[in-house]
Amino acid sequence: MSDKTMTPDEVVSRLRSGMTIGIGGWGSRRKPMALVRALLRSEITDLTVLSYGGPDVGLLAAAGRIRKLVAAFTTLDSIPLEPHFRAARQNGAFEFTEIDEAMFMWGLTAAANRLSFLPVRAGLGSDVMRVNPSLRTVKSPYEDGEEFVAVPALRMDAALVHMNRADRLGNGQYLGPDPYFDDLFCEAADSAYVSCEQLVETAGLTKDAAPQTLLLKRHSVTGVVETPNGAHFTSCAPDHDRDEAFQRLYATTPWPEFADRFLSGDEKSYQSAVQAWHKERKR
Repeated sequence: MSDKTMTPDEVVSRLRSGMTIGIGGWGSRRKPMALVRALLRSEITDLTVLSYGGPDVGLLAAAGRIRKLVAAFTTLDSIPLEPHFRAARQNGAFEFTEIDEAMFMWGLTAAANRLSFLPVRAGLGSDVMRVNPSLRTVKSPYEDGEEFVAVPALRMDAALVHMNRADRLGNGQYLGPDPYFDDLFCEAADSAYVSCEQLVETAGLTKDAAPQTLLLKRHSVTGVVETPNGAHFTSCAPDHDRDEAFQRLYATTPWPEFADRFLSGDEKSYQSAVQAWHKERKR
């Protein structure tokens, strides 16, 4: 067992242009935003991104880093359609594979189990098959002979996820109402990097929480990064809610202006700029 702690920039130093990157969380909830911001500070581009999309996709799309997106949706939750994703998509900035939420989950499950595909009913009789002509169907080899969609495995070079707590060995804990599919992202990737609100000793992970909250096991985690408020501006219950005011600012500010004000420095600069904006807003 080894200490897997890293900084955001050390995580990004292990990534390369052209990789397939999975990003955990759901919409504008518990996204590894500090790691995404570190990725934006690099020159990495030409990415294939897999995500239950939120502002992670919006930021990378606005910065021109995405070559292909695989997603079930891209939303800010309280704002139904992520505006920077929408603008990039309408401009044809990247290739887009849109699949059903359940199909996405089974694609992750197939990859986590090192299968090439899994058969699912989701998608049959829907436009998912029409807009994704590359999808294939398979028939059950048993007496029922039922037809299924053969969802391909969603393999990744690297996964980025965010937890409430983690230890130095790579065990990760969520304390909110939903685990999302962060464990599958980590298990389906060649390497997985976990940011967390707080690093704790291993024994502390079960001190005040049930064992089933230990979502991530160290064998599937490559690196751990302590990033307090690192999910901002998305929510990370119960540590913090979504910063709705800042999210509205993000959604309505032209990208160059937003990037210049909030993304031109490191993570500490970003957090300071957000605090300064909130103080200005209250005056």
